[in-house]
Amino acid sequence: LFYLAYVLVGAGASGIGPVSSSAVVSNWFKKKRGTAIGLMSAGIGAGGVAMAPVANYLLESFGWRTTYFAIALIVWIAIIPLSLLVVRTRPSDMGLNPDNVQSVAGESETEAQVVTLSGLTLRQAVATSAFWLIGVSYFLGNFSSMGGLQGQVPNLNDIGFPAATAAVALGAIGLGSGVGKIVFGWLCDRMEPRLVSAIGLSLQCAALVILLQLKPDSPVALIWTYALLMGFGAGSWLPTMSMLVSRSFGLKHYGAVFGVVNFAQSIGTAIGPLVAGMMYDSMGTYHWAFVLFATLYAISLPAVLLVRRPRVHQWT
Repeated sequence: LFYLAYVLVGAGASGIGPVSSSAVVSNWFKKKRGTAIGLMSAGIGAGGVAMAPVANYLLESFGWRTTYFAIALIVWIAIIPLSLLVVRTRPSDMGLNPDNVQSVAGESETEAQVVTLSGLTLRQAVATSAFWLIGVSYFLGNFSSMGGLQGQVPNLNDIGFPAATAAVALGAIGLGSGVGKIVFGWLCDRMEPRLVSAIGLSLQCAALVILLQLKPDSPVALIWTYALLMGFGAGSWLPTMSMLVSRSFGLKHYGAVFGVVNFAQSIGTAIGPLVAGMMYDSMGTYHWAFVLFATLYAISLPAVLLVRRPRVHQWT
């Protein structure tokens, strides 16, 4: 029942997660789409930060059953009605254009949306090398990212650092990630998304290399350097993935294409921590798991750099 409940939670969360959220934001923005996606991404993380102390208070005061019920009430009473009231999938639903651009005189609403709604179908996208390169890069990147995050606290404890220091490092990663989402989204409006993604992956790989160098007598500042670099780099994934998909395959079938790419990334997210745990159980150390993750980052980098927009049409 526990696993079944979380399957349902995961399915529901996906409906309000990166796929649908980035699809809506991408439809509404063109000139500063990356910045808008970055701010939206940071909002997802900020919600988790804001809710954590509330959930903790409810847990300590009323227990886990009441806490789950309270969270359900928040979703049903606040989030769903607010979404229905405020969110519109496309500007055309309100007679508007992306970026609030005014229609040319005599141009119908349908004509004004032609460029915005162009793009490859999922079947067409799957037939391109760009699709597979993006999928492989984000699969490997999140495999390494989540595997490393799962093992960082017990690894620091094994080295000899106190649990409080390891916990603070985890918090620093969250802080870095929130800032990174906004910054990398902003960069996507000024650079090719594949280059921005490569920067994010490089920072994460560099952070893992620092983690591998930590020793019992290493200064705490080195742990903070690792945590901030890892968090900042990890914050790149959603803005860059969204921009790569919309720039490469257009917006008409963005939800389907992005959903499949996100599925590949999610598989990496799920398997990475499992592999890290299995390697620790068999070797008694996270060292070789971190070496594996650093190697996979090195593979994901050229994969994303090789992404080229399919030359079928000119997309938005």
